[in-house]
Amino acid sequence: MTDRLSMVVSEGTFDKAMMPLILGTTAASMGSEVNVFYTFFGTKLLTKGVKPKLPGMMRFFTGMIVGRMKKMGIPDYEGMMKQAMELGVNFYACSTTMGLMGVKEADLRPGVKVLGAAAFLKMAQESNVSLFIG
Repeated sequence: MTDRLSMVVSEGTFDKAMMPLILGTTAASMGSEVNVFYTFFGTKLLTKGVKPKLPGMMRFFTGMIVGRMKKMGIPDYEGMMKQAMELGVNFYACSTTMGLMGVKEADLRPGVKVLGAAAFLKMAQESNVSLFIG
């Protein structure tokens, strides 16, 4: 059986945006199949040109964190998404949530697939590791 990591992302803040990318690129570079399913507020993270911010009052410090990441050689959100896609990480937008959040398929970045919850749950059931990034 192939090692498989499945993650669910339900929030759209910078911290929640970066966690599945760091874990996903690491797992993919180790040879695992990685599937990341975005639902509710996380769905917006899959749209073209999105620039996630830290939550609440911390949003004003997003640039500072991105600067620190750059000094450490960690790519920003866009760079991490590109790297993850190049490594074969699979990104899925929840079909039901897209309608709820007003996201159209044309709004999604290239390479993102639309998937229903039942199909993702089947993937997750067949995974070695499943994570929820709230």
